Amino acid sequence: MSARANVLKEEGNKHFQNGDYKSAEVLYDPKTSIQQDSLNPKLFTNRAMTRLRLQSWEPCMDDCLRSIQLSPHNMKAYYYLAQAQLALHHPNEALSSALTAYDECLKSDIFNSSTRHISQLVLQAKKDKWETRERERIRQRSDLLRELEDGLTAMKGFELQNLGAKFRGRGDSAEAREEREDVETGARKKMEELRSVFALADPENLQRREVPDHLIDNISFCIMHDPVVTKTGHSYERSTILEHLKRSPTDPLTRDPLTIDELRPNLALKQACAEFLESNGWAVDY
Repeated sequence: MSARANVLKEEGNKHFQNGDYKSAEVLYDPKTSIQQDSLNPKLFTNRAMTRLRLQSWEPCMDDCLRSIQLSPHNMKAYYYLAQAQLALHHPNEALSSALTAYDECLKSDIFNSSTRHISQLVLQAKKDKWETRERERIRQRSDLLRELEDGLTAMKGFELQNLGAKFRGRGDSAEAREEREDVETGARKKMEELRSVFALADPENLQRREVPDHLIDNISFCIMHDPVVTKTGHSYERSTILEHLKRSPTDPLTRDPLTIDELRPNLALKQACAEFLESNGWAVDY
């Protein structure tokens, strides 16, 4: 990195740490730092992080993809990319990006403190993917529900469009972000209430299905059927933790030293998983 680019990067970092994300973005702009060192993936990653805070989702994705192009194993770029994809309601792409970030994180000692955060992001992406499938399944069961949901979605779009006009030129202000969040939250609550009403009317077909977090393996992110527990109290599917220990003798979440001999069957969790699968056969596809 050139001396000038490094100075601009450090200035941008200071603004970011102070919460002045717009100024940080300017200092990471192609006309400043990146132009000085356009082949440095960290500059694109830094700006992507700033754009995440500004909720500039598509520009954030552009920076992440450029960073990945320059550095294919850039864990942070995949991590930020997954977050932006989730925000844009692309759970399939987000899950792929998050899983790549998770794999890169497990290979590296530099970012081991990020393992838990990325694990949570993978699980969120998987949940969002499942939710998308569930919504479509339920919508197919009821024409009326589908029409009402489409109406709520159109109303939310109309309100966001009005906000865009209201805050034209000030879209990144705190007030604008707060009002957008209020619209998103309000629309989400209305949608949940609507589905709850329909679920009460036809629970067998319209009830939302989900897998409890404690039944999900933190490596494969699938429901467990033969869980084992570590000395630190974390449970994993036996086959996936054994495969992990072949590559690295550590707990995937804490990075504490771990050996196969220290694994113990989690019989209570195994029974809970079995009981859940017995009455929720659909969960094998989660």
